[in-house]
Amino acid sequence: MFELGSTRSAHRRNHLLHTPDAFVRTPLPRLERGVAIVHASPAGGAGFTQYTVELEAGGVLGASGLMGVERFCYVVSGAVDLSSDAVFRGLGVGGYAYVPAEVGHAFTASEAAVLQVIERPFTPLDGVEGPRMVVGREGDVAGAALGGDEDLIVRALMPGGFEYDFAVNTMTYAPGAALSQVEVHVMEHGLMMLEGGGIYRLGDAWSPVTGVYFIWMGPYCPQWFGAIGKRAAKYLIYKDFNRHPLG
Repeated sequence: MFELGSTRSAHRRNHLLHTPDAFVRTPLPRLERGVAIVHASPAGGAGFTQYTVELEAGGVLGASGLMGVERFCYVVSGAVDLSSDAVFRGLGVGGYAYVPAEVGHAFTASEAAVLQVIERPFTPLDGVEGPRMVVGREGDVAGAALGGDEDLIVRALMPGGFEYDFAVNTMTYAPGAALSQVEVHVMEHGLMMLEGGGIYRLGDAWSPVTGVYFIWMGPYCPQWFGAIGKRAAKYLIYKDFNRHPLG
């Protein structure tokens, strides 16, 4: 029986908790044989867009067609082929790709697949060469212990040079591991839980998170996470990066 309008989803001035019971699937232009669940967008206060794409086998996610918009895709399940100009590569679970603005491309599902997609207007820097396409696999990225804590491993999926204006990482917490501080910073985040669960502090709210919960954190939102349970917790996290706050 439907739970009489109850949900744990909550949208506040500086954060959003988006839980699966509140997901709404929608078509998008240039998305064939698939649907999207839009989690964060400028309409909700974010400076970027993040959405889940669910593709049938043979489904296609084409380029957005929006001028100046760059894209990052991460394969959560299934497999896709990325085609772009002179590039054609298969991406399985944990595969990812960054596509610069104005580069024609398409992701075609070789089997049913779920993708995390992040899009944002690219911010160029004078005197800095534009970004190049990046294709990789999370498992090939060396992990780094955050603050020296071997129970909290970060894998950087994007290069760190100033030609790139955002970062995407995976963060994996051993059971019981936690951030060493409550963070408050100018960057905003888009976060999708991939495995396990725990407790997230968002502003003054403390929220259990698990499964495929999504979180948007606006600039200066107090934030903290601790893993709970008998299995590791892992999430994919975006942040704007490498640009002056006045830019």
